[in-house]
Amino acid sequence: MVLVIEREPVIAICMQAVYRIMVAGEEVHELLGRTTEEQQYRKPCRKNYMSKPFYHLKFAPIKRRRKDKAYKRSTMKKLVSAILIILLTTPAFAQTRISDPNTIAWFNSFNTIYLKKNISLWLEYQWRREGPVQNWQQSLARGGVQYHFKNGMSAMAGYGYIITYPYGDYPAGPYSFPEHRIFEQLVWNSEIGRVQLSHRLRLEQRFLGRIDQKAPEYTLQEWVYLNRARYQVRATVPLNHKKMQDKTWYIAAFDEIFIGFGKNVNQNVFDQNRISALVGYQYNRSVRVDAGWFNQTLQQPALVDGKQVYQYNNGFSLNLYLTKW
Repeated sequence: MVLVIEREPVIAICMQAVYRIMVAGEEVHELLGRTTEEQQYRKPCRKNYMSKPFYHLKFAPIKRRRKDKAYKRSTMKKLVSAILIILLTTPAFAQTRISDPNTIAWFNSFNTIYLKKNISLWLEYQWRREGPVQNWQQSLARGGVQYHFKNGMSAMAGYGYIITYPYGDYPAGPYSFPEHRIFEQLVWNSEIGRVQLSHRLRLEQRFLGRIDQKAPEYTLQEWVYLNRARYQVRATVPLNHKKMQDKTWYIAAFDEIFIGFGKNVNQNVFDQNRISALVGYQYNRSVRVDAGWFNQTLQQPALVDGKQVYQYNNGFSLNLYLTKW
């Protein structure tokens, strides 16, 4: 109860800051819109200057510009005050959280097997380690059926089985816990010059095993149902070719955010965020590999001494992509 009382002023102040930024942004947008209209208004005046009085061309825009300068100054003051509010409230947030940095290494295999031209199986395993490789972090096996549309979009539904192990300075307890996960996802692609963009939206229905961490033996108490939404955007840039083809080196980067929702979500509506920068090589359309820096910011669901625990996991990932046509 004490934690809720401490949070309310901080949340109210931040909401006020966000509101001020939104209002100031709308005012800047309106100001820019008026400036554009003024430019459009003055262009025909120059072309038809003989048909309009000289004072109309000369003095009306100047009056508007004077008003806009004062309007712009007041808008900038609002933006600066909102930013200052956010900066000043940052220490208050820091007092309600615990940082838990860890070193991790993920070794992943992603396999696609085409059954037909537009239908494929997806088989995936991720060996996730901590320390960076001495200890288990997680074991994830996932599979699904994917349908490929003609426009480059694909849809998939599948199932995953995950085991999460205790690691870091603030584990939930001495025992690992299982998870059954059903998921649905959409993937769509686009290109901007040489940059290939891939967007992935995934919904997950999670069944987490609740373990009695204080029991002398491993005891499964119940299954807890959770919902989670994920969105990932990935950019890939080929280096030695204009497009991805055989014998292509490339660089890639992605960011993925995880949001929990539903009645059983407690502290972590924000579940985690992942960001990575990779260097890869595509041998042919069936074999591709990349590796690089990987960061995972994760919020634990349980509080420790009334404070939220944020894991800042840094390390690397090695990814192998195999496709059977």
